[in-house]
Amino acid sequence: MSARRLVQRAHAWLGLSVGLIIVLISTTGSLLVFYPEIDAALNPAVQSGEIADDADLIRAEETLRASYPDRTGPWRLEVTGQPGAIPARYYNPPETAGRAFAPMMLWVSPDGREVVRTEFWGDYAMTFIYDLHYRLLAEGAGAKLVGYIGLVAVILVLTGLWSFWPRGSWAKALALRLRGHPLRRWRDAHKIAGLVGLIPLLMLFATGAMLALPEESETVLSPIIGKPDRQSAPAVPPLPVAADLSAALALARTQFPKARLAWIETPGTEGCCFRFRFQISGDPSRRFPHSYVWVTRSGSTIVQSIDANAANAHSRLLNWLHPLHDGSFGGLTTRILTAAMGLLPLILFVTGLYRWRLRRKQLRDAGC
Repeated sequence: MSARRLVQRAHAWLGLSVGLIIVLISTTGSLLVFYPEIDAALNPAVQSGEIADDADLIRAEETLRASYPDRTGPWRLEVTGQPGAIPARYYNPPETAGRAFAPMMLWVSPDGREVVRTEFWGDYAMTFIYDLHYRLLAEGAGAKLVGYIGLVAVILVLTGLWSFWPRGSWAKALALRLRGHPLRRWRDAHKIAGLVGLIPLLMLFATGAMLALPEESETVLSPIIGKPDRQSAPAVPPLPVAADLSAALALARTQFPKARLAWIETPGTEGCCFRFRFQISGDPSRRFPHSYVWVTRSGSTIVQSIDANAANAHSRLLNWLHPLHDGSFGGLTTRILTAAMGLLPLILFVTGLYRWRLRRKQLRDAGC
């Protein structure tokens, strides 16, 4: 049997064996491209025409501490810059102890005065879909499985390209014949869909595998481009003073005066510092950028900062993974295209499966 025939068979059996799982992961990924917007649309309580400013964020932090005095750990507030409630998170609540990732999710009114919605991660629609996409609802083992399925999907795309690669005329190979034998029509439909999605799907599958397998990715990449920069909180003993978000926020902004603030993390009752997360020019990630400033709980001193543009090659590559995977690196247009590409594996699976069934029927009818 020729190498080409072996590759074609490998492509067919890979698609038939893991194709449905790839479709599940891809279609849920399409939804997650717009999951903050979809979640807001499903929950009128968080919808508002107002945009929170710094004073509102400071008031929101005070409201959270007053509303939940028993939750003494750090709070994280997202600064969306968009109309609507202020999203907040409390990590490792006792209600979800034992789950790998299940923070308490809250939304505070844009003026910071009232908690308008409370949920636990995984217990409402969009986070259920997120866990299904990222972990197949199977915690850490599920994430590993998703990562390896992503690698299989990369192989599936490459074997499909090898199987298609013409030995003669490219014009003939690229033709889409809408008439003629059904077997040829379904083959052409599968072929064209695969060629349209070739580069985007390779990017989505590869970045997804790397996000799900961070340790394995680092092991492979470190000998080539060095180890990534390590980002850790400063080793500063907490001072017995009240946390002052107003002063800390004002000081943090002086470190990156032209940057967009994305997240605020409070020190809790025992932490040493506030942590602020900024998107500076050149950082592709809007929701989860990679520049940080740590400020003492009194708001008097910057103890550490990290500039994303000063990161080494490995860290810069990692900083691009999530924006490439969800299409956010280029704004609304690339997000829409990414969501559309996430639906392509469904088309490929259906066309490939139907062509395979027609081929099997043809062989049975011929007595083979």
